[in-house]
Amino acid sequence: MGNMLFWKKQSKPQETTESVSIDRENIPQHIAVIMDGNGRWAKKRNLPRIAGHKEGMSTVKRIAIAADELGVKAMTLYAFSTENWKRPTEEVSFLMKLPGDFFGTFMPELQERNMKIQLIGFIDELPESTKQVVLKAVEDTKNNTGMVLTFALNYGSRAEIIEATKALANEVQAGEISVEDINDEAFANKLQTSFLGDLQDPDLMIRTSGEVRLSNFLLWQLAYSEYYFTDIFWPDFSEEDLHKAILTYQGRHRRYGGLA
Repeated sequence: MGNMLFWKKQSKPQETTESVSIDRENIPQHIAVIMDGNGRWAKKRNLPRIAGHKEGMSTVKRIAIAADELGVKAMTLYAFSTENWKRPTEEVSFLMKLPGDFFGTFMPELQERNMKIQLIGFIDELPESTKQVVLKAVEDTKNNTGMVLTFALNYGSRAEIIEATKALANEVQAGEISVEDINDEAFANKLQTSFLGDLQDPDLMIRTSGEVRLSNFLLWQLAYSEYYFTDIFWPDFSEEDLHKAILTYQGRHRRYGGLA
């Protein structure tokens, strides 16, 4: 019983309460999240889309803390894709200001929890003010040893894979390695998530809002991950919803292509 976490669900007052247990010995070590549905959450409430993004920022804090408390070692959040630049200028400008608001508000708590902030994506292409804010967050937490909270900003997996391919091709061309040296490990070491080491490949990928696709997110790293899709919009995604996702993960048998 010592390794089981219990939470209670009460959907309606007249219904009986059911207890569901999470096995603390089988927590996904790395959870990746496609935080989708902010705009639709706002539209449903007759609010501007940016209101949904602001609310989603608070959800990031809540879910990161909940994951940390469960013993998750790494969480990677898809915050802004290379395709998101196509959105209206006002929305993009607001999204570029969100990191400053997030770290300005929540950094003390992240520090208290010993979380380490990391980034993936093409950071040099971000506005200078956004770039400085996120790089400062990385610098301020570089010595922390707790859960690694990675933000994917201006990130696209196809571009990441192309850059990794070019890096290996340059090493072959320079005579530093041979073509025969290129394998899964060598390729993974050129990906932007390589700093995670053994945690590089997520155990569980969660996508909110009802969309069922990867949207150019961690295509290599998610090859053998378990996927969890929910209709819940990201601003409404709760700690209990995270528990449900983990329970679903724990109910699956990961075979990695084999039968054992």
